[in-house]
Parts: sequence; structure tokens; C-alpha cells
Amino acid sequence: IGKEEYNFVEKSINSTFVSSFGKFNNQFEKKIREITKSKYVCVTNSGTSSLHLSLLALNINLQSEIFVPAISFIASANSIKYVNAIPHFLDIELENLGIDPIKLENRIKKIAKKKNGKLINKITGREISAIMPVHTFGHPCKIDKIIKIAKKYNLKIIEDAAEGLGSYYNKKHVGTFGDLGVISFNGNKIITTGGGGVVITNNKKLYEKVKHLSSTAKVFHKYEFIHDQVGFNYRMNNLNSSFGVGQIIKIRKFINNKRNLFKKYNENFRKIEGCKIFKEPKGAKSNYWLQTLFIKNLKSLNERNKIIEYLISKNINVRPVWKLTSKLKPYKNCPADNLENAKEMERTAISLPSSSFL
Repeated sequence: IGKEEYNFVEKSINSTFVSSFGKFNNQFEKKIREITKSKYVCVTNSGTSSLHLSLLALNINLQSEIFVPAISFIASANSIKYVNAIPHFLDIELENLGIDPIKLENRIKKIAKKKNGKLINKITGREISAIMPVHTFGHPCKIDKIIKIAKKYNLKIIEDAAEGLGSYYNKKHVGTFGDLGVISFNGNKIITTGGGGVVITNNKKLYEKVKHLSSTAKVFHKYEFIHDQVGFNYRMNNLNSSFGVGQIIKIRKFINNKRNLFKKYNENFRKIEGCKIFKEPKGAKSNYWLQTLFIKNLKSLNERNKIIEYLISKNINVRPVWKLTSKLKPYKNCPADNLENAKEMERTAISLPSSSFL
């Protein structure tokens, strides 16, 4: 955080527009449009609320199933639950940490059938209505192949690019392939607004619905308070947006620093047998939001935890990757594929210190 953020926040305070409306919301949205090349952008108060709004905008059916990777931040699954749908957990590819397209199609062929234009889970009897690919740690998954499968089976696509600002797949920004995409600006992300997120899309109708729902579904009137449906107080405030404007003008510096940090880690860990720093996948240009170390021969979570605890005792603040969401109490009974690769990642991967200024 430098003088740029202080200057823009001071301007927001001096304007007296520090809540849901103000010029910095528009400025920040414009900056996001310029980077992502999305036609429409709506800033929100979190990446999680952005996922929730996206699902609502797509009219996801109650009690339908949504494909999602088994290893992701819990917000992915939680947002699905918010709309009374059910997460259906899929395995990942270790080469990009996202949904495995081959396993996805094999799963569909094994457990689902088409009926009246819908994809039905033959085991549960529920419709499978959408898929939520995640660009894990800022590394793009094979989103083009996932999109192709989704279109084949008439699945809606919500792209969870929460960690992906500044990441590209085949020279196209992540989050712009599906019906809607989501990016987070939480305090640990590539840039931050303190807390916040954004929904991006090229579909005007979806954008208008997201923006309307994010602002308590308030219908414009000179003085009356009219709300035409149940809405949400999810709009990012002008104060946070002003902070974001100060951050985003430095994004290239942040990403360059992250990529240089990867090179330093990679140069050193390649000397150690069985250790490998995760490298951006083929066809991708990653923001390297989080540096990830894979230790090949770890046999159990207990072995991994011993390494983590030792490093933390030396004031090196490493972390495990997430637990498989399918293991967590709220999601233990949700449908899931064989999760072999996700389990291997959970067991062998450690998140390293990854600050842009490390």
C-alpha cells in the first residue's frame, strides 16, 4: 500500500460519497473492463457475493446439481448452497489444478442422461444445470475444453476466477469464457480493495440482472423506495473502489514481481530431489498469485503437516492447500467423482510465502 491508495481514498472521503454510489465505482469498473476486455462489469462487496449473484442471474434451478472442483476455497461450494443447489465434486488435473475435462465428460457419460434438453443425474434424479470451473491460485484451467463440454450438455458456466486477475489462457483473460466470471479483491489477492469482488460478462441482460440484484433490487425513482424483488446489499462502496483504483494502476508491477518470485523459488527448489514449484500450464500466462510447492514422496497428510509445522516454527509462514471441500461437514453427502488427483494435491502441495514484495 503506497501513496496512490492514500490519494484516491482521500479524494473519496473529500467527495463525501463513501457508500454505494460515487465516481470511483465507475472508475474502478472501467479499469477492470480495460484489463479483462469484458463488455460489462459490476463491482461487489466480495468474490463470494459475486458468485452468488452470478448463480441467481442464471436462474439456477432449486435442488439442481452444479459441477465444481473438489479442491477450491469453500466460497465456490457455499455460493451453490446459497441458491439451494447441490455441489457435485469433480477431480482436477495436476498440470493446471483445475477441472479435468476428460474426467468431466467420463463422469457425465457414467452417471447422467439427457431428458427433454436437460442433463439428469441417473443416480439422484436431479438436474445437473451448470458448471463452475476454478482457475486455482491464478493458474488457468483448460477452460476452452470445459466450455465445449458444457455447451454439448447444455450446462451454464460460472467461471470462478477469484484469484485470476491478470491471468490469461490463449491470450484471453480468465473469467471471460463463460456466461459470467468472478474475480475477488480480498486482502490477499493480486490487488485488493480491502474486501470486494466483481462480476464480468459480455451479456448485457445478465449484467443488468446482476447489478439490479446487487443494489437491493431498487427501482429508480426520484424519491420513492421501490424494490421489485428480493435483492441484496452487495454493491461495493465508493471508498473501497477508490482504494482499488490506487491498487490497479500498479498491477503490472505486482504481477512482474510475482513472476520473478516464481523464478527464484524455481531456481532453488529444482536443486532438491522430489521438490517442484508449480509452473504455469501450457497456453497460459499466469499471475502466479500463490506459489505452490509439490513434494513428490509425501505419503500422508501427517508427513505434510510435520514439514509445515517445522517451517512455521522457523517463522516461514507456509500453509497447506485447502482441504477437499467434499470432506468438510456441510458437503460430505454431496455427489463426488473419484478424486485421486485432488487427494494427491491435498497431500503433497504446500503454499509458500507469495507477497508481491517478498
